Amino acid sequence: MEVQSGDLYDYPKYYDLVFGSDWKAELDFLEGGFAEHARLPHVRRLLEPACGTGRLLYRFAKMGYDAAGNDLNEKAVAFCNARLKRHGLRESAVVGDMSDFRLADFRPVEGGRGVKPFDAAFNTINSFRHLPNEAAAEAHLACVGSAVRPGGVYVLGLHLTPARGAPESDEESWSARRGELSVVSHMWSEGVDRRRRVETVGMSFDVYTPTRSFRLVNRSGFRTYTARQMADLIDKAGVWEVAAVYDFAYDLDAPIEIDGRTEDVVYVLRRKPAV
Repeated sequence: MEVQSGDLYDYPKYYDLVFGSDWKAELDFLEGGFAEHARLPHVRRLLEPACGTGRLLYRFAKMGYDAAGNDLNEKAVAFCNARLKRHGLRESAVVGDMSDFRLADFRPVEGGRGVKPFDAAFNTINSFRHLPNEAAAEAHLACVGSAVRPGGVYVLGLHLTPARGAPESDEESWSARRGELSVVSHMWSEGVDRRRRVETVGMSFDVYTPTRSFRLVNRSGFRTYTARQMADLIDKAGVWEVAAVYDFAYDLDAPIEIDGRTEDVVYVLRRKPAV
């Protein structure tokens, strides 16, 4: 099989297919979590930092939410906006850094009007760990905090690094199909440098079309967080309180308690009142 190296985010059609299969469970969890944990009369305006292809963003928009997002990858943003347009929806994704943005950055997709704060935000599949250092992570939480109304929530999902012992699994594979396109994805960890707080992760897409098959391979560095490091970061940001924590089962009736062995977490952070 032909092998190509490159940034998998530059192939939004394949990326969206691979990560799009669990959208219903995530969407239901997010909608329920917004209703349960936000201290607002209504949650209608949603923000997805690092929205990528907008696999959840466009579905919220179809449901009548006022949803917008940003992402550094121009190809992913273009894919997201093209899909929104196909569905007759506002093209509400912008190119931007999730650790350095303002509400005003969304003015172009608001028709030039002033931009109201969002009621809730979400980031569910480890995109947060692409931020390379503590300063960027703290800036991200501050940016989202400035964009979300007091009483609103930010649902943030990521893999924690156990404080002791090895992670439960260091590789996984899954497949997805849409029409005549099939993609088999494989992801593996090449090790964790606890001193530098970097996990090197490899990922490949085996792509099958009626006329061609090939493999895309990529390696990325993900910043690591133990439960204690994540708790310290949230405290340091100063604008969020932890309303609840869940795992990747997305069961609102089953919140979890975090300890030194916890790995898969979904934080529901609530925006503190303005001082």
